[in-house]
Amino acid sequence: MRQLPLGVRLRDRATFASFVAGANGEAVSLVTTLAAGEPGGCAWLHGPAGAGKTHLLQAACALAASRDRAGYVPLAEFAGGEAAILDGWLGLDCLCIDDAQRVAGDPRWDAALFRLFRDIEERGARLIVGAAAPPGALDWSLRDIASRFGAAAVFALQPLDEAGRLEALRLRARLRGVELPEDTVRYLQRRYPRDMRTLYGLLDTLDDAALAAQRRLTVPFVRAVLSGR
Repeated sequence: MRQLPLGVRLRDRATFASFVAGANGEAVSLVTTLAAGEPGGCAWLHGPAGAGKTHLLQAACALAASRDRAGYVPLAEFAGGEAAILDGWLGLDCLCIDDAQRVAGDPRWDAALFRLFRDIEERGARLIVGAAAPPGALDWSLRDIASRFGAAAVFALQPLDEAGRLEALRLRARLRGVELPEDTVRYLQRRYPRDMRTLYGLLDTLDDAALAAQRRLTVPFVRAVLSGR
């Protein structure tokens, strides 16, 4: 995992190579462009849990950090603390802010976010924000920050359909060096929630169990492992 300012860490598997875009190709293209160091700008990603916001934000931060000063800010972890903590990310070339809805509307946090936005805007840096809703649907206390985020490139991320979930699960397994037979994938899809967060968690559990037992991920083995969860 990559260490970032203020103790925030990225998941190793959160890369563009491991992300299946599905209907979100335009959003992925712009986020990749910003992360790669193209001229400054701001993108806002919103959508339901499991749509891929955190994955894209962390992938963007990892790519940007390979050449520039970059940071990932999970506001869900900091919402109960002091807003001034955001000043620790001033001066970066690419900043990725997650779960903006967790602090929007609090005057202290809105002011801190506005400072970050102004800093990025004045230096021509890049800002990518993830939230549960578009900027216009959040109850900001500052009109200025509402208008600035409202002028960003806003994308509604769409969850993957069944074919996309199947592709994503197989891709994650392949990147981990795991053979995932089609009947095993179908078994997981029939028996468990189909959001990608759940499916990825199941794959992590199964991979660890298969490695320890030196077994393939057959349906009987998967059934035995998951029955004990």
